[in-house]
Amino acid sequence: MKKFFWIIPISFILTACPFESIVPIASAPSEKVDTTLLGYWYGIIKDFSDMYGIEALDISKQSDSVYAITRYGKAIKEDMILPDTAYFTGYISYIGEQRFMNIEGSIVIKIPQRKKPPVYKKEKVYYISYLNRRHDTLDVKTITESISPTRKIFNSPEDLKSLVAESLGQAKNIYDDQYSLSYRKIPKPVPLKPN
Repeated sequence: MKKFFWIIPISFILTACPFESIVPIASAPSEKVDTTLLGYWYGIIKDFSDMYGIEALDISKQSDSVYAITRYGKAIKEDMILPDTAYFTGYISYIGEQRFMNIEGSIVIKIPQRKKPPVYKKEKVYYISYLNRRHDTLDVKTITESISPTRKIFNSPEDLKSLVAESLGQAKNIYDDQYSLSYRKIPKPVPLKPN
């Protein structure tokens, strides 16, 4: 049996898992970088218990059509603080008029061996998030794994895109409120200088 270990966004830690895919919904970047998405975005996460967190996205241009995304997070529960930083790349694609970010990350898979130490294997995965920017607010909604209860693996971007488009056409809610977060654009904080 495979076990998965990965430092993932705090918003995903607070709930079940987002939909992970070995393919994005577009095989390659084709949209130019939207400069209005660049910058430092800040959000607060609350899971309706005694756990909450802060999260920031630092989005910059990696190439003409690819974004570099650094996600800074910190979950707080009682007197415990769980810091977390993760690095992604992403690119925009559309289904109809809706804009999605194909977010590329990686997971480390632990493969147990009978009488040997386990083997660790790094694999590329994609998360798909709907993006809506209005003024200084960026709404991000990640597709939930319940989008496809019977089929978990898609071998082509066209198959996955078709499922998402079909679900949107049937007015299905493919996002989980727990995965939805609004960020506000703020100036990037300057690190404190040591005394």
